[in-house]
Amino acid sequence: MPDTTWVAAVARLRARREPGVLVTVATVRGHAPRRAGAKLVVGPTETWGSIGGGNIEAVAIDRARELIATPDPEPELMEFALNDKVTSRHGVQCCGGAVSVLLEPLPVVQAVAIFGIGHVGMELARILARHSLDLHLIDTRPDMLTDERLGVLADAVAQVHVHHVPLLPEEVLAELPPGTHVLIMTHDHAEDAALCDAALRTTDLGSIGLIGSAAKWARFKKRLADEGGHDAATIDRIKTPIGIPEITGKEPATIAVSVAADLLRTFEQDRHWAVPNTVPGALERSSR
Repeated sequence: MPDTTWVAAVARLRARREPGVLVTVATVRGHAPRRAGAKLVVGPTETWGSIGGGNIEAVAIDRARELIATPDPEPELMEFALNDKVTSRHGVQCCGGAVSVLLEPLPVVQAVAIFGIGHVGMELARILARHSLDLHLIDTRPDMLTDERLGVLADAVAQVHVHHVPLLPEEVLAELPPGTHVLIMTHDHAEDAALCDAALRTTDLGSIGLIGSAAKWARFKKRLADEGGHDAATIDRIKTPIGIPEITGKEPATIAVSVAADLLRTFEQDRHWAVPNTVPGALERSSR
């Protein structure tokens, strides 16, 4: 099996939105089944690559699966003595050497969808693109999503998915990965209202944020209740205004910093309290 298999396996887990663990032979002293640097990727139900088989690999897989089921797991270093005097749950491995194995958790990355890539949306995209997440950019205006305009995201750490939807941007909601945090900030209040209604009907989203004034939200709340048929508890899923209240500047970059900081705080809450989704085969919905 080629050594590059682990790279494809990590990408596959990310696309499936499944957690995993990257297992690496960190050090080798004496005789061992594999050299330092050998890698194994462990998913909820599958493995890719090998660190040598036998007891080392079986124990590492067991521990990796325990980490997958743990909220906010930390990397671990495991030590193995390969001699006939050491017995584990999977038997004896007596190559004669000693091996240390590093287990690095691969969590499901956060996903964010920004509806409206105007001045604020673009500044927010620039900030969020510096983080390891799936970033979906949606706009009905083609000039907002040109390669030239999005060129500032060329070195993004995030995986950026661009959606140009000329007519019904709310259709993208059904394509987003489960748990996606949605930010609604388009150029058109009617478009914002339609997105709010559709987002409330989409049950597997993360947080929903709406940019705008108190007067705008008062109109939206009435419309969502009267025309959309949503109850008060459902409408309260939408957070508005978005961002940190103490940051009151009106410049696009200032608003974007405030919104990003508040979103990162939400990520921290998710990281500490959410149990990883380990449903096998939960394939990421494709983007347009």
